[in-house]
Amino acid sequence: MSRAFVFPGQGAQTIGMGRALAEAYPAAKAVFDEVDEALDEKLSSLIWDGDIEGLTLTKNAQPALMATSIAALRALEAEGLTIEDTADFVAGHSLGEYSALCAVGSLELADTARLLRIRGQAMQEAVPVGVGAMAALLGLDFETATEVAAEAAGDEVCQAANDNDPAQVVVSGHRAAVERALEIAKARGAKRAILLPVSAPFHCVLMQPAAAVMSEALAGVVISAPRLPIVVNVRAEAVTEEEKIRALLVAQVTGAVRWRESILWMETAGVTDFWEIGAGKALSGMIKRIAKEATTRAISTPEDVFAAKASR
Repeated sequence: MSRAFVFPGQGAQTIGMGRALAEAYPAAKAVFDEVDEALDEKLSSLIWDGDIEGLTLTKNAQPALMATSIAALRALEAEGLTIEDTADFVAGHSLGEYSALCAVGSLELADTARLLRIRGQAMQEAVPVGVGAMAALLGLDFETATEVAAEAAGDEVCQAANDNDPAQVVVSGHRAAVERALEIAKARGAKRAILLPVSAPFHCVLMQPAAAVMSEALAGVVISAPRLPIVVNVRAEAVTEEEKIRALLVAQVTGAVRWRESILWMETAGVTDFWEIGAGKALSGMIKRIAKEATTRAISTPEDVFAAKASR
């Protein structure tokens, strides 16, 4: 059996995530401590005792979700389940790609936290609040959703941003264009078409200013060869070369998250089991809709870690 570790993206955050892991495993607590130190603030206090509005701010959610994922990974390692011996591939959804790279040693933890803080701020500041929007089109395939986005765009931007699963595509761009896409999608047979509660239009060309910021930030960071192949969002295939990873992280800011294709690529490569490492179970749900025969396991608590150990 071949297995992949997958790492969640924005939207999975909850107050209290990772606290039980930190209380049960010193190695997990050390992750939050190191992230606090890297950012020179007590992000862990916001994660465990703050308000969800503050945690949901992009600049906070991105490093917080990464810290929770790596804490879960450290807990697995404490029980003898190292990533090299347990998985064959890694992948992450949007910011989760940074978690995946940290997990396989391409990025140091402190660097990952700082990069995600920069990324979150840059993505938030790229487009004035209210100018952009994102919407989920449910019940349409990627090809149809792409046609809807193109029709809605007019002289504005509207792009398919997240190809999440066979019946869930997210579009991103100027608010008016995205709102037009809602109506066009319903006319094309979408089961639902809803605006998402996000603060910026991620993964579209409007994020170009953030891509420029990330190009500069990534140029100053060491990227090592990953200990396992990483299946990257913008290519939907495995990559192992350091400089290619660096370039693709920049491209990812404006490029689509090709999650459905990434899962299919791993399925074709023999992966039958997916472990979602960190907050929530959203990726597990997507995976079950993409790869019908796959098994999934979400790991976010000590109990999940014990169950994973028992399954080996």
